[in-house]
Order: sequence, then structure tokens, then C-alpha cells
Amino acid sequence: MNVGIIGFGRIGAEHARWIVQSGARVAAVFDPTAARRELALQRGLKPVAMIEEILRDESISAVLISTPTSMHFEHAMAGLEAGKHVMVEKPMALDLPQARQMATKAEKLGRVLSVFHNRRWDIDYLTMKSAISSGVFGQVINIESRLGQWSSCVGPAAREWHPEWRNEASYGGGGLYDWGSHFVDQLWQLMLPARPMRVFAQLRGNIWTRDCDDFARVCINFDNGAVGLIEINTTTTRPLPRWHVDGTAGSAESPYSLEFDTGVWASLKFRSADGGERPIAKAQDGLDESGIWRRFLDAAGGQGEPAVTIQSVLITMALLDAARESNRHGSVVEVVI
Repeated sequence: MNVGIIGFGRIGAEHARWIVQSGARVAAVFDPTAARRELALQRGLKPVAMIEEILRDESISAVLISTPTSMHFEHAMAGLEAGKHVMVEKPMALDLPQARQMATKAEKLGRVLSVFHNRRWDIDYLTMKSAISSGVFGQVINIESRLGQWSSCVGPAAREWHPEWRNEASYGGGGLYDWGSHFVDQLWQLMLPARPMRVFAQLRGNIWTRDCDDFARVCINFDNGAVGLIEINTTTTRPLPRWHVDGTAGSAESPYSLEFDTGVWASLKFRSADGGERPIAKAQDGLDESGIWRRFLDAAGGQGEPAVTIQSVLITMALLDAARESNRHGSVVEVVI
């Protein structure tokens, strides 16, 4: 299957490798920056100067949208309207109404639409999920999921095109949309079958940005009485544990890693209610990035569902919307899914 890439920044270039590893072919690459098009050419790919060259190419069956977040809606809708199956980078869009329109359009046109929430298969998340589902904690009371560092999230962005965009609200920047979209997505799935009910959030721009958030704290109440906390803090020199979980049978936490090492994050130590301590066994590896692409391409070929269904991502988008609304008004917001 031929795939076109719309947006060849840092992550778009990574996707090119994963797409090839999945067994597909990158047929064309669009990027508005000449330097990024030159990089694509150096890597043996075909660069194009206009998105329409990809959309009009009938040999291209699917497209990746890896442009800045604020452009996801426009580019994904254009891809769907051109008859392409669409994989879009996270977060899916700027808000839930945009996400719903994308989902409706894909369903109407019979196209596969998926979102690259690859951290659903991180070893730390899978380890936590296994421990919860096997009853290690008893009834879960509290889950805290954090990332801490003294560094802006701008770092990994491509230097050749507006490298500050991830700290600008107009492009969909900020910690909530960046790492936060992954962590919110993980949290509500860890709590299944409980459903998220209410959200209270604090989003602040303190050091790296005044335009959006370099500190994001999101508290979620679930219908079974449990609470969850997501915190993306890029303004700390003393990061807190990556995970902390409390349950009726005991508690566990895992260390932070400034290198974002998921193996370190998966090193959970459990202390039971009677004081005994033991490590929690790490889960088996999940899908890698090329495997996620393979599932998507299989679905585009009529075989099964993509690894990330669009209906599941709408829940994540509803929680992100609730967090932003809560921050605007300084109040608790009911989650509407």
C-alpha cells in the first residue's frame, strides 16, 4: 500500500521509517519547508511542494497527518474527502467538535481514521494495567501519572520550520496537548470499566511560555469513587515519581526518568497494607510503532480494526476539552462524551 506523508517534521520523519518497516511504501512527502523536502529526498523519498499532489494521486491509498495540532482537522478532512484512509498524529484535533466531525466524515465515506496513540503500548503503562487488572492493588483509590523536568517541550521539534510552535497556543502547543494527551488517554483506560465523570484542571504558562501551558495538572473523578491525576510539569528541578497508585490492598510507585525511559518507569515497587514490599513484574512488550501501522494498513485493506479506534479517542478528546474549560472558569466540569 502506498502512503503519503503530510508534514515531514521530526515525527513525520520517524513515521516514514515505521511505515516502511510495516511493509508499506512512502510514495510522497509534503512539507512547506525546502530543507525538510531536501531531507526527504536524501532519504530516498519523493518530496512534493503541494499537498494536492498527494491528495490527487490515486495510487496513494492512505495519508499520515503529522503537521502541527492546529492543522490536523483541515488536513485530515482534506485527506478523507480525497478518498484516503487517514492516520493522524496525537492529539487528534484541537477539540472534541473537530474530532467528531472527522469521525463522522470517515464513517460516511467508509474510510479508516485512526490516531497514533502509540503510548497505549508503553511497557510502564502495560505493567500498570496488568497489575490493576490482576487485583494487585485491590480496589484502586488513586492513580497519579506525572512527567517532570526543567526543560521546555519545544526541544524535539524540527528546527527548520517555526521551532517554537509547541509553546504557542495558536498551533495547539503546551504540555496538556503534548505529553498530557498521552497520559489522559492512558488514565481513563486504566480505570475501565469505571467512567470519567468530572474534571478540575490548572494550566499555567510560567517559564517557557506565556501563551499556553508549561505546567498542567488535571484531576479526574470516576464513577466508582476513584480519582486520577495527570501532571505535566516542565518547570521543576525535582521531578516526582512517574507513577503513584493507592488501593485497598496497598500502594506502588515508579521513578522518574529524564530520558523518558519506559523501562525505568515500569519499575514499580509495591508495598502492601501489612508493610510487605516487592517489585511488580513487568508486562510483556506490546505493539511497536511499525505494528501499529501494520494494524492500520490491514484495517484499510478491510481486515479488522486499527489498533486505535476513533471512538476510543473521542473519550480522550472529551477529557482534554473538559480540562481546558475547567481551567478557563476555575471550576469543576462535567465530562460529556
